Parts: sequence; structure tokens; C-alpha cells
Amino acid sequence: MKPDPHDEGRRWLKQAEHDYDDALYNLKGHRYNLVCFLSQQSAEKALKAFLYNSGKEQVIGHSVGDLIQRAISLDKEFRTIQNARTLDLYYIPTRYPNGIPGGVPYEAFDAESAKKALNLAASVIELVQQKVT
Repeated sequence: MKPDPHDEGRRWLKQAEHDYDDALYNLKGHRYNLVCFLSQQSAEKALKAFLYNSGKEQVIGHSVGDLIQRAISLDKEFRTIQNARTLDLYYIPTRYPNGIPGGVPYEAFDAESAKKALNLAASVIELVQQKVT
């Protein structure tokens, strides 16, 4: 039995919101690389929530940019958050030393990048919250 699309969408949105809350928590601890990664994760999961809610049975991939394009094909309002695709820059380098030449993730990200990532993720989550019923 396949899951109800609305239930599945709400389930993914709930996790997206929790990941965003975790990002805020890490901001207080100056864990900026984790803030950036969790912001990317929360946006990714929120977009998947929208796609599942729209009836998609499998939503594969981790690229916020690709997921936004898929969302736009269903609802043109997602064009308003296209700048959130830059969150994809935080998927690998925020976690792996070999993602940053000569450095380590926890030293490479600062409060400014963390706050920018949070704002981008918030724009995605807020739009999806309006769409997922």
C-alpha cells in the first residue's frame, strides 16, 4: 500500500522543520559548517515534502536546485526561491575535509555564511508550508 501523498508530504516537512531548528541550535554554538549543511538539508527535505504532497511517488536526489526546478514544473511560484539553489554549495564541503582544499569544514564557514544559509532555507520552508496541506 502506497502512502497518502498528503501524509507523506507532511512527514517530510516535519523533518525539514526539525532540521532547520537544529541549524538554529548549532548557530548558537558557532558550529557554522553544520548550520550550512543543515540548512541545505532542511531545504531539500521541504522541497521533497512539496513534491510528495503533489503526488510524486519517488523523489530521488539531493540537489536543492534540481528539486526547485521540479517544483517549478508543478507550481510557478517556486521561481521566487530559485536563489536557494546556492545551498547546494553546502552539501559536501561542510562535512568532508577533502571538499575544501587545504582546510577543514569547521574552519571554512563563518557566521555570515551560516546566516545566509538559514535565510535561504527559511524561504524554501515558508513557501512549502503554504503549499503542503
